[in-house]
Amino acid sequence: MPKLKSKSGVKKRFALTATGKVKRKHAYKSHILTKKSTKRKRALTHIGLVSASEAANIKKMM
Repeated sequence: MPKLKSKSGVKKRFALTATGKVKRKHAYKSHILTKKSTKRKRALTHIGLVSASEAANIKKMM
């Protein structure tokens, strides 16, 4: 079976932690920020982790 090409969109959006978990950024932080509260925007800044059920598919695409 040939090697699989990695998806360039996935490479840009996700990263692996040292323990093998998949890091992601939160959505809704790019524009129309005036109507969002400061607390909400600050919460969206923090890095999130992908759920275990989706992590396997994302790792395959990477």
